[in-house]
Amino acid sequence: MATDVVMPQMGESIAEGTIVRWIKKVGDKVDRDEPLFEISTDKVDAEIPAPAAGVLAEIRAKEGETVPVNSVVAVIGSASAADKAAAPVAAPSAPTAKAPEPPKPAAAAPPSAASAPASPASRAETPEDAIRQRSSPLVRKIAKEHNVDIARIAGSGIAGRVTKDDILAYVGRAGQVSPVGQVGPPAPTVAPGASDVVEKMSVMRKRIAEHMIASRRTSAHVHSVFEVNFSRIAQIRDAKKTEFERAGAKLTYLSFIIKAVVDALRDVPVINASIDGDTVIYHKDVNVGIAVALDWGLIVPVVRNANEKNLLGLSRAVADLASRARAKQLKPEEVQGGTFTITNPGVFGALLGTPIINQPQVAILGVGAVEKRPVVVDDAIAIRPMAYLTLGYDHRLIDGAVADQYMSIVKRTLEQWDPNAV
Repeated sequence: MATDVVMPQMGESIAEGTIVRWIKKVGDKVDRDEPLFEISTDKVDAEIPAPAAGVLAEIRAKEGETVPVNSVVAVIGSASAADKAAAPVAAPSAPTAKAPEPPKPAAAAPPSAASAPASPASRAETPEDAIRQRSSPLVRKIAKEHNVDIARIAGSGIAGRVTKDDILAYVGRAGQVSPVGQVGPPAPTVAPGASDVVEKMSVMRKRIAEHMIASRRTSAHVHSVFEVNFSRIAQIRDAKKTEFERAGAKLTYLSFIIKAVVDALRDVPVINASIDGDTVIYHKDVNVGIAVALDWGLIVPVVRNANEKNLLGLSRAVADLASRARAKQLKPEEVQGGTFTITNPGVFGALLGTPIINQPQVAILGVGAVEKRPVVVDDAIAIRPMAYLTLGYDHRLIDGAVADQYMSIVKRTLEQWDPNAV
């Protein structure tokens, strides 16, 4: 018995997904829950398991193709049926039966049927319904922003569905937006040289480009940089890291930074807010996104209710999310709903950066490398572990004085950490 493999809905607002890679090929045997193919959506990249055991009999969606959710992308046949199909068939000894005569053409429908009034369901369908059926919410949003009539676009998706690439290409040709969402004339083309390697942008890379350009276009970005002395944190970390390892967690500088950032949001709640048009939403829960660098891009899993976790709980949560992000095992809800983001370029040696805000949030913290530097302590030169913390914030909502007040609290917490609070 054949089993259809469908494009899953990876989140409530997700209407389509892109096939990134087929892990199995036609004819391969698969076990139930064995990874079958990889997809990329607006929220997450994931490996999709086989819904049944058997043999991959058919692939209906090619790599790189974007298809609506619940569309059949492959068919899994039973292993026994495949074995029977492969076995040689003996020639029949009896004469074959006479082929049946082709059926006569059906009589034309009576005129009354052709002119019968449409059913209530048919009468209820409007042009807006038709557009909604052949486009995703994201496509309709882009069309609305650029005043484009979707009905004028020839969709490349299944049944003429207008995909995100279709709408971006259309408005790009009109000089309204580039293929990655940039306002203004299209970017100049580049002629590759004979020794150049030309590759299509991955789905994740294109989405990162779109989100970053949209954020710079949306928010009034300002950055404040604070230098923090990590001497107290280094001493506590050396004293407690063995205890944390026994508890199954790794005590890092980032663990302390997350805790300090979360605690400071109680004193300056505007940092933990979002802007929706001319409305400000102050979030009660603190859901901290931690940017994780992958070999193929960047993803921001979210530590939910970080304000309810202690240092050990935060350390465990971050390690778990980062590990599953690299294994493509995150769920859609684990990469959305963030209220504040932390990115850590210091792990690669960067002293500081000016990160772009993760919309619709209003602030993001960049963490520089913790390294020993000469500093002035009590009018003398001393060597201390120091790092730069950079707060990027949206000046539409947050003034510089408020941002600096917040960072002063974070700095003071880190430099005067209570060892009993670990």
